[in-house]
Amino acid sequence: MTLVPPPVRAGCLLVALPTLIDPNFDRTVVLVLAHDAADGALGVVLNRPSDTEVAEPLPQWAPLAAQPGVVFLGGPVGATAAIGVARGTGVAGNGWAPVAGHLGTVDLGLHPEELPAPVDAVRVFSGYAGWGPGQLESEIDQGAWLVVAGAPDDVLCSDPARLWRLILRRQGGRTAWLANWPLDPRTN
Repeated sequence: MTLVPPPVRAGCLLVALPTLIDPNFDRTVVLVLAHDAADGALGVVLNRPSDTEVAEPLPQWAPLAAQPGVVFLGGPVGATAAIGVARGTGVAGNGWAPVAGHLGTVDLGLHPEELPAPVDAVRVFSGYAGWGPGQLESEIDQGAWLVVAGAPDDVLCSDPARLWRLILRRQGGRTAWLANWPLDPRTN
């Protein structure tokens, strides 16, 4: 019996499987921000913190920065682009674009007080991950990504170094075993 992966949609997570050999995505967890068959997919890597404090480029957002309060490396595309993913109760428009549940993207060019509704935490990403039409689906079919639903605290996880293993273990069964995959299987 062949298992069909769940559909890719905004708010789901992509978990890089050990077969994915692209160093940009080794052991990463990606939050899908947008997916459309005609345009492809866009997301941000949730578990690649940088050394740059949010206060350095965006002092107005620093008080709301989820711990660790650093800019995250969102992906290999558009490294100068900054994307803010926040938890709040905003409605579409005026600097807030809903992603899923209480998560949305925020316009980092605005001051947090200019948003139509308050946010209680934000994570700032430098760059993003992008796929052309059909590219992500092809990678999923080749076994590079596991598509899963996220838990409420995954996006703003305070311990991003553990996120990849945590999500794999949460899947149970044989998939959970992948959390123990060695960095270099040849040395195992």
